[in-house]
Amino acid sequence: MPNQTSSNFSKSLKIAIFFLAILFLAIILLLAFFSKVFSDKKKAPTLMTKKTDYAMRGNIYSSDGFTLATSKKLYKVSVNPKSIDPDKKDLFVNLFSIYSGIPKKTILDKLQHDNYTTISYNIPTTTASNLRLLNSKLDRYKVFQEYEEHGRIIQKMGISIEMSGYNRQHPYGNILEPLLGYTQKIEKDKITKAQGVNGIEKSGDKYLSAKASGQISGSRDVGFNIIRNKSLEKSEKQDGLDITLTIPLSLQKKIENMLDTQNQKIQAKEIVIGIMDAENGKILALATSRRFDPQNIKKDDYPALSVSATELSFEPGSIIKPIIYAILLQNHLIKNDEIIDLNNGIYKIGKHIIRDDHPLKSATPKEIFIHSSNIGMIKLSANLPPQIFLNSLKDYGFGSKTLIDLPQEAQGILPDLKKLTGSYKASISYGYGFRATFIQLLRAYATFSNGGYLVNPSLIDYLSDNQGDRYRIKTPQPAQVITRENAQEVQNILEETVKTGTGRRAFVKGIKIGGKTGTARFVVDGKYTNRYNSSFFGFANDGKKSYVIGVSVFDPNVDEGYYGSKTAAPIFKEAVELLIEGKFLKRKVQPTPKDIQSQGNIHTLNILNDGRERGIRTPGGMTLNGFQDRRFRPLSHLPIA
Repeated sequence: MPNQTSSNFSKSLKIAIFFLAILFLAIILLLAFFSKVFSDKKKAPTLMTKKTDYAMRGNIYSSDGFTLATSKKLYKVSVNPKSIDPDKKDLFVNLFSIYSGIPKKTILDKLQHDNYTTISYNIPTTTASNLRLLNSKLDRYKVFQEYEEHGRIIQKMGISIEMSGYNRQHPYGNILEPLLGYTQKIEKDKITKAQGVNGIEKSGDKYLSAKASGQISGSRDVGFNIIRNKSLEKSEKQDGLDITLTIPLSLQKKIENMLDTQNQKIQAKEIVIGIMDAENGKILALATSRRFDPQNIKKDDYPALSVSATELSFEPGSIIKPIIYAILLQNHLIKNDEIIDLNNGIYKIGKHIIRDDHPLKSATPKEIFIHSSNIGMIKLSANLPPQIFLNSLKDYGFGSKTLIDLPQEAQGILPDLKKLTGSYKASISYGYGFRATFIQLLRAYATFSNGGYLVNPSLIDYLSDNQGDRYRIKTPQPAQVITRENAQEVQNILEETVKTGTGRRAFVKGIKIGGKTGTARFVVDGKYTNRYNSSFFGFANDGKKSYVIGVSVFDPNVDEGYYGSKTAAPIFKEAVELLIEGKFLKRKVQPTPKDIQSQGNIHTLNILNDGRERGIRTPGGMTLNGFQDRRFRPLSHLPIA
């Protein structure tokens, strides 16, 4: 009996040892398995991925809906050469070359690398989409495969397509340049972006720049595409705002073509023209004969990169006379029936002798203006106190920036108060001895067409986001610098100047036209030369709309005639004809009683059902409180950091 018990115990012990040995082996195998799994998990590519949804720079549009500047995404395309089946490598290279347009030799050279390699960083959006389709096809053809490396299995990888940056495109070449500006490439957040250098691209940079990129994370497929399932996590990106300009491309293009044609005859260093709505300061056209292609800037283009209308100051010559005349009117120094002795066109002041181009024995103030007598302007302004003279020029915006939507703006040069006497003061009265910019002069002339208000010129009409919300940029309220009555008197004399004076070549039938010519010598190496800048500034009014128009011809060919009446005035006339052709102006259109309800000295303009409230206007047509357009939100709502 004891021997049987001992035998049973021995048998049970052997069984227990056997199972313990099996269990031990199983544990060792499990540990080895998990060790292998976790070790490979650290080294092998993960099945989860994260991608950045990069925010884009905003677009720039013309007022008539054309895209003037836009950003196009660029992608980098990468592949793991070891993941390509060697027997199907030729198939991969041939198809990849067809779909991408990249030469086969370039692809083969890239595939010589043993490690993960990038084939291109500059793949456009359409090509990137095509390569994604190719990736799916190649996967179905089993071109991609798993492979073993250092004792572990590496999951197969297809074509990786990721955004590498974006480039800025200006579809219309040199049109609207240098006003539109250009950009330069910068590296930010590991991608290539665009940054404004000049023009609207620069001044609007704070609006156009991308605000915040988004993030997308989740499971991926063999082509590194994120699978849209429950594991997907996403944060939205914030693109830059779009800018819509006040300028219609259709008009700007015609104006530029006209300048090019005119300059073939005049052969000027540059011709600048501006057209502005006199009531609200919106620019309809701001063009130059000197332009460049922003995507192909050459060394010869460097002089054309700046905006002469705002960055160049010059002595205006006789186009300053309407402003001086208005200052005299405002200070009650003009007597309409007074006869001024003009010394038969020759007058000595100090050491200087002044000569009129159209000598007169005597004239009234109005005749002095119409016939552009320098001697007459000297005598009319003789009693204007220097401090009032200087302050009045400042009131018209001279010596300060207009705050137009451009990054660079000259202030011009005002006369020194201490020197504002004698011959120096006399020279100011006919446009020498101080400097102004084209845009300052354009704004000053608008006062004669809008009831005496100094408006702020603007190029940006509104901003918009990808939700469709629009925003206005707040601008200072216009300041009244001259009474309505005095503004009207200057306007009447400007009309007479076009009908019977020096501005006859600017006349357009069926439109109320007024303006003033100007011709000024310019300085080289500190001395006045026999070279000139000629100008014509004025307005065109059809009874409903009034546009102030300026033309400056810098250094025209003397053989073709350098006077403003011969060079600038005909260009002004053509610009008005283009405004009529584009239906911005209508010939012989007058307001009807149902359009305007008169209430004493204030008129209420009836606005029909277009979503806007009524606005109060002065007799000169200036909007005092502005239209409250419900389509636009205040700028304070902008999502700008």
